[in-house]
Amino acid sequence: MTGNFAYPRNAFLGFDHIFDRLESIQAHAKDHYPPHNVVKVDQMNYIVELAVAGFNEEHIDIELKDHVLTITGDRPQRRSQDEYVHKGISARKFSKSYRLSEYTEVTGAGMKDGILTVNLEVILPEEKRPRKIKINSNYEDSNNDSNSTTGTEFLRENT
Repeated sequence: MTGNFAYPRNAFLGFDHIFDRLESIQAHAKDHYPPHNVVKVDQMNYIVELAVAGFNEEHIDIELKDHVLTITGDRPQRRSQDEYVHKGISARKFSKSYRLSEYTEVTGAGMKDGILTVNLEVILPEEKRPRKIKINSNYEDSNNDSNSTTGTEFLRENT
């Protein structure tokens, strides 16, 4: 796939997936249907809201694959196009995709008053979580100069 990026792809080996994603984002940058919000509830929780008036649960599919959340909607026509004098409520099929971080999981979805809500939570494994380091006043740096005493020498001197 080739795009209109200022950076030549041949200078960045192994980054094809990033360029592909950037080109996909650029191609869909003006696609605003259905209208949506992404809400940051707190550091670890997000909500994606889509305005899906005219759709019900059977018309919407939510899929998570390879850290990409894809929401698609498709419903049958309610009436023939010839019957409309004015048609201002769009109900065309749609597909919206959101790339999720490695540790973001979908924790649920619901629909109320024409708004589809998808709940996301960042679940960091224990080894990735921030942790407090206790400051030990008896800590001895192994790279101290020769004038300092080691832990065992310190104990012998003070006993």
